[in-house]
Amino acid sequence: MQNSFLPLNTRRFQHRSQVETPDTVYWDRLAEPEILKEHNTIDYLDFSPTDPDNFVVTCSVRVQIYNLVTMLVVNNLSRFQKTAYGANFRQDGRLLAAGDEEGHVKLFDTTSRNILRLFKGHTAPVHRTFFTADKLQLASFGDDKSVRLWDVANEKVVQTYEDTHTDYVRAGAMHPQAGHMFVSGGYDGKINLYDTRAKTAVQRTLDHGAPVESMLFLPNGSIFVSAGGSQVRVWDLISGCRLLTMMSQHHKTVTCLRLGSDGRRLLSGGLDRHVKIYDVSTYKTVKTLTYPNAVVSMAVANGDQAVVAGMVDGLVSIRRMMVDSKPSHLKKIRADSARKYFTSKKRTKNTQEVDHTIKDRVKGPGLKYYDVHLRMFNHKKALDDVMNAQKMGNQPELVVAVITDLLHRGSLEKALTGRQEAVYVRFIDFICNHLGETRFMRPLMMAARTVMDVFEQQLVAYSQKLMKALQRLSLVMQEEVRLTAELMRMKGAVDMLIGISMDNSEVVHKPTYVEAKTPMMHPSEAAQNYVVLVE
Repeated sequence: MQNSFLPLNTRRFQHRSQVETPDTVYWDRLAEPEILKEHNTIDYLDFSPTDPDNFVVTCSVRVQIYNLVTMLVVNNLSRFQKTAYGANFRQDGRLLAAGDEEGHVKLFDTTSRNILRLFKGHTAPVHRTFFTADKLQLASFGDDKSVRLWDVANEKVVQTYEDTHTDYVRAGAMHPQAGHMFVSGGYDGKINLYDTRAKTAVQRTLDHGAPVESMLFLPNGSIFVSAGGSQVRVWDLISGCRLLTMMSQHHKTVTCLRLGSDGRRLLSGGLDRHVKIYDVSTYKTVKTLTYPNAVVSMAVANGDQAVVAGMVDGLVSIRRMMVDSKPSHLKKIRADSARKYFTSKKRTKNTQEVDHTIKDRVKGPGLKYYDVHLRMFNHKKALDDVMNAQKMGNQPELVVAVITDLLHRGSLEKALTGRQEAVYVRFIDFICNHLGETRFMRPLMMAARTVMDVFEQQLVAYSQKLMKALQRLSLVMQEEVRLTAELMRMKGAVDMLIGISMDNSEVVHKPTYVEAKTPMMHPSEAAQNYVVLVE
């Protein structure tokens, strides 16, 4: 009967591994990264909307279009005197706009590599340029603290917003449906919402709380996202640009934002070498990608075919999505894994028929001292064995396992009765230190109640040290109650906001304008006369 006693199970209190979800299975199917090496920081990355195999890399004085399959340069747009910034495709993929350190905005034909338009007006470097939803205008955001709106056809400025920011403007986003609305973010921490139809162009001014590095709109246009500092903030445009939520999953500056999975996932990259993937319906992190160096730019191909990240040391990491990797294929992936497992088991099975099989007896691990004491019903000695400083500090799950077993036996009160004050203080300190951990909360709350029952039966004077320990236990319990109530209130408020603002069944309406066939553009006079001087 001695060998029938099972050792104490401490594994259930250990930290559990990550739960497998459709998102983890989906993003784990990204292949090993393929690396491109440039000679300077990768400022901006963007995929072609019409040809998902092509993506543009902005680095130093070059703007290069790479092919995703061959990993070779398709077009090299080197018509820059100084550093180029933020090369961005138009929605039809035919044109590409980029700013530069001279304060110019250049418009390229992606097929011929010619400069079609040259927009002059900024007095400082232009870091970001974006096309409006109707593809007729172009917005530029510069270090001269101004935002300019250009007419693509006649190469003239339409609007100039010079007094809207007090520092560099290096982030912006265009409304995906309304061509007259866009937002800008500056290093002054401010976010401005513009409406070109109104007399007062700036409709709202928001405070991000840190220099804004990147911005984007969700596909339905009712929500936009800003990134700056270590925070990503989500704003509701419909309800007066109200702050919906704030995500602080990065511990260094967030540098870039992108959408994936047809707008159902939000990706953020930062200087902490991580790319966080969020579910836009709950704004919870579903996956984290790790890179060898700080991520400063990122692009996601249509249909999540590839995730490209640019790093501060000039590396471009390309991770392609493997075939049959949609989240809906989780059951199929599991079924394939199970089928392979059972097939291998069947091959190794002995083909000879037998009446019965006697399994080899596996020798279990030897009993620990606390197991021996528990088997002998020496509850006080079992508790003493795990209450030394080393085990309480390095193996708290072992201490909680013994406390849980004593609670199940109804013997914890007996094991604590008649102890010295130093034992009580050490036991109470352990409860206070680990009560906030979810895996320990329930047994430690029951242990705290047992401690109070022990003291209730002992009507003796206590030392000041023990009284301080009891007061600390009271404060910890009150703090846990307060925190739980606050979290419940916050959960109710967030659920209400998300339920009102995020309707997954909302139909995304396309622009009401009738798109005419765009005529072929010819280079303007200023673009033809532009010459790059090589020193």
